[in-house]
Amino acid sequence: MLIPARFNGPPGSGNGGYSAGLFAHGGTSEVTLRMPPPLDTPLSLLDCQVRTGDGSVVAEVTPGAEVETAVPPIGYAEAVEAAKAYAGFIAHPFPTCYVCGPDRSDGLGIFPGRLADGSTAAPWSVPPDVSPATVWAALDCPGGWAVIGADRPYVLGRIAVRLDRLPAPGERCVLRGALAAAEGRKALVHTTLYAPDGAELARARATWIALPATHATG
Repeated sequence: MLIPARFNGPPGSGNGGYSAGLFAHGGTSEVTLRMPPPLDTPLSLLDCQVRTGDGSVVAEVTPGAEVETAVPPIGYAEAVEAAKAYAGFIAHPFPTCYVCGPDRSDGLGIFPGRLADGSTAAPWSVPPDVSPATVWAALDCPGGWAVIGADRPYVLGRIAVRLDRLPAPGERCVLRGALAAAEGRKALVHTTLYAPDGAELARARATWIALPATHATG
């Protein structure tokens, strides 16, 4: 298994959601990242651990994790309006992120704007090459942006996903994110993906870890 360079999050490492989805082979699992996922590097999964060729543990995979909370749906038009206020347009710790980077023309183009209650929403036009790993990626950043601040960058530490159905290419979906709890450097967030008709397609529970502000790069 290998994470192609285009699926980056922070510069030089894989987007956490995409990488976790690749490691989990979709479905319902929890993935804990133990190091920044390396790009264009052969990886192997053995005994629920993802390792590099030299034996370094990149991630741990736990099948069958429970994901109990869904963020309530909103309409597509409301998500479009929310995205106009996406904080990442002004200040983004990783502006070339495959999922939410405004400097990417070949990414997922998911720009989660905050609503009045602090939750986030974003419209998403599903790409032609959608896969389970793509959905894991889409569920990643909308939760993060419920806690990320201009002077407080975060990265994904752990994510559990329940994927009920893949969206179809070209569908106009809605992603929702919400902060559940924060303590010290850790934040627990929830995200949910909705189909055009409002049906839930997938949900996630994730732990994000705050980095020092010096890790933010332009």
